[in-house]
Amino acid sequence: MIVQTSGGQLRLAANLKWMFTELPFDARFDAAAAAGFTGVEFASPYGLPAARVRDLLNNAGLTQVLINTPGGAAGSATVMGAAYVPGAQDVFREGVERALHYADALGNPIVHVMAGLCPADADPELAFATYVTNIGWAASQARAAGVRIVLEAINKREQPAYGLASMETAGAVAQAVGPDTVGVLFDVYHAQTDRGNVIERFERLAPLVRHVQIADNPGRGEPGTGEIAYERVLARIAASGYSGWIGCEYGPVGDTGEGLKWIEGIRR
Repeated sequence: MIVQTSGGQLRLAANLKWMFTELPFDARFDAAAAAGFTGVEFASPYGLPAARVRDLLNNAGLTQVLINTPGGAAGSATVMGAAYVPGAQDVFREGVERALHYADALGNPIVHVMAGLCPADADPELAFATYVTNIGWAASQARAAGVRIVLEAINKREQPAYGLASMETAGAVAQAVGPDTVGVLFDVYHAQTDRGNVIERFERLAPLVRHVQIADNPGRGEPGTGEIAYERVLARIAASGYSGWIGCEYGPVGDTGEGLKWIEGIRR
């Protein structure tokens, strides 16, 4: 969905994990297309064969714009990713290879490599060094596959043990490893929840931002249900020259279609 704001043009993608949940997952693709979306994202396509997901995309006329690397089983050390977990290198590499296989099958250009939780008994410096090494390896695999990877920090209020300390840390790692292949996933909800100053922080990181996600705070509902001045935030993102997708990673407070009225509020 292309939206013209006062700052310029934006491309909005529906997150099918969070949106249209009043429908079975398979039906959400057509619902997103009917609502005007041309791109979709969702973290984990791995519960379905890649060919089945591709068929759902093709039948709805949609582009898959982002997937995550797989997480481990519930309760495991790698439930939110293995990159930050010393001793889990094989699990990490297997997950990256699986994600790149799906990315190829789906025509998906960007993979979010989840950092994971820093084990409570791990040396923090070793865990961070493990993370940087793992991202370097993932970048080499992604580069060969023609895919970009992105790094995202999750706010510490909700996930205090999540490895990446901040979006600024994600930017520093991307810059060190290779910004041609590695970028930042700038999640406005997490940025506001963690430190605020969303516009200022986005503009500092803008050269490294390859994907954006949005939800309001508090509550993680659609824009307009919380405190974030989304008309201003999105206009500034558009004015920055950012041309990537903006994933609507929010839980509608009611019916998904009714909740899309927020889009009219940001149109020029």
